[in-house]
Amino acid sequence: MNSYLIFALGLLAQILFFGRTIAQWFKSEHAGKVISPVIFWQLSLVASLLMLLYGIFRKDFSIILGQMLVYYIYVRNLQLKRAWKIIPLILRLFFLIAPIGIFAWLINGEHYSFESILKNQEVSSFLLIWGSVGQVIFTFRFIYQWISSEKEKESVLPLGFWIISTIGSLMIFSYSIFRLDPILFLAHILGLFMYIRNILIYFGKRSLFSNIKIPVIQTLMRVISNKLH
Repeated sequence: MNSYLIFALGLLAQILFFGRTIAQWFKSEHAGKVISPVIFWQLSLVASLLMLLYGIFRKDFSIILGQMLVYYIYVRNLQLKRAWKIIPLILRLFFLIAPIGIFAWLINGEHYSFESILKNQEVSSFLLIWGSVGQVIFTFRFIYQWISSEKEKESVLPLGFWIISTIGSLMIFSYSIFRLDPILFLAHILGLFMYIRNILIYFGKRSLFSNIKIPVIQTLMRVISNKLH
């Protein structure tokens, strides 16, 4: 597959991932507390499928591992937000079956398979381990989030989620430098600000929006926040 198309696919996935984080951060800043909006999980689901394909075409095991571990947690959060059943049935079936089909493809494939990906000579053994550990840590944030949500009987984004996000993101950021992956590099250098900002909000740091005293802008921010469900 053409390398430009592969990077375009990864870029689209990261735009969606970044969009979900922007939406979550915006609503949290407006509310003065950390919020888990529906749009965060909707964008996560679509972006995860695209990123999974990007990892396959890049023959990057750490990316594939990360997306496969976390994918169905996005579905569960949509269920907890009571937003899963509002998705058309045909799309729900697609989202449920797609990762299984991709997994079967990687088991039986030739050019793109688990065997060929693990033997990718562009990724040294150390780099493969480092990237995979970083992805596991980064992915564990959603396992932690899922457990916390099940306890609360609603979708929440606890403090530990953002702390784990920061640690995992730093590891993947360093991995992206050695892997020469501009998609991962941009995603994590931008995402780190959002993760750290949510930690500060948890500890009562004053909302950035509270410093804006212009009524028109305050009204606009309130309208945008209300539109982000």
